Amino acid sequence: MTPIRVDIVIDNYNYARFLGEAIASALAQTHPDVHIVVVDDGSTDESANVLAEYADRVEVVHKENGGQASALNAGIAHCRGDVVIFLDADDVLHPEIAARVADVFGREPATVQVPYRLEVVDASGRRNGLVKPPPDMELPAGDIAAAKLTFPFDIVTVGTSGNAFRVEPLRRVAPIPETDFADCADWYLVNVMPLLGRITPLDLLGGRYRVHGANAYETDGIGLDVEHIRKTIRYGLVTTGALERVSTELGLTPRYPEILSVSDIANRLISLRLDPAHHPRAGDTVRHLLRDGIRASFRRWDSPLLMKLVFVTWFLLVAVAPRPLLVRLALAFLYRERRGGLNGIIRRLRNRHLRLDVTPGREP
Repeated sequence: MTPIRVDIVIDNYNYARFLGEAIASALAQTHPDVHIVVVDDGSTDESANVLAEYADRVEVVHKENGGQASALNAGIAHCRGDVVIFLDADDVLHPEIAARVADVFGREPATVQVPYRLEVVDASGRRNGLVKPPPDMELPAGDIAAAKLTFPFDIVTVGTSGNAFRVEPLRRVAPIPETDFADCADWYLVNVMPLLGRITPLDLLGGRYRVHGANAYETDGIGLDVEHIRKTIRYGLVTTGALERVSTELGLTPRYPEILSVSDIANRLISLRLDPAHHPRAGDTVRHLLRDGIRASFRRWDSPLLMKLVFVTWFLLVAVAPRPLLVRLALAFLYRERRGGLNGIIRRLRNRHLRLDVTPGREP
């Protein structure tokens, strides 16, 4: 096997209080060939002082503030290896992860992305017992391009720090659109990269994801955050556009003329019913979203028929439910910790899964 060179690109904006720990975790990797790039996206806190301490061991890139996509694009330009791990400055990597992903990429030349799980910690680094994604949610594997062009937002993903990408195909879809993905650039990466090759997951904990109250995309799961739902809808819209553009550039033919994800349509239906005045998708109606929700449910070839019927039932109820019941249905859909005993039923249904990387026959 040809030795695999690994770049670790750390994107930072005003995370001086966490930045040193992120850099230290990158420097602690056991893999023998790691190149570390820290992109500071115009921080105004003490980040420059932290970076000065590591200037002789990492490559530091200072730039004007432009958002996360801009920072990652700058990092990609400075990559010189075969594989890149993007690390948010408030997260940390476990020491063996670069070696583990390098081994996968070395053995699997068709692999373009290696996702792995992250354990959740608080601002002080204390574990809370949670894992992203939870252990009972299977990470995607294989050639899932057809699924990404059919129901992309229903597929399990890991945030920025939970993925490694092969650099050569990454450069084919770079730069990440900076206006659309000023935050949450991982939406672009984890949805577009599977169009270029296979996904080979590592079912292990590769790092720590820090929840500290100022994360760009995180909720407490306690109340119904309609603004967060609207943000998710907007990212779904721009990511759909990116998928359509990149699939056209690659000459890929989608199975269906439009992308319909159960989760995206569910978010739109919740938003429209709860706060129609601020709903971000012009033209949405309850009737049309109900129709598309049913269509999306039956396109989920990774789900057994009974699970599809559960989705359809939920859409029917949300379309007509009075507000108190609507809120309860929305919370149960969005937050697994609010489902109680339903999680066990859903888990059993999901365990009868069909494969994402096998395109089924004709749509029911």
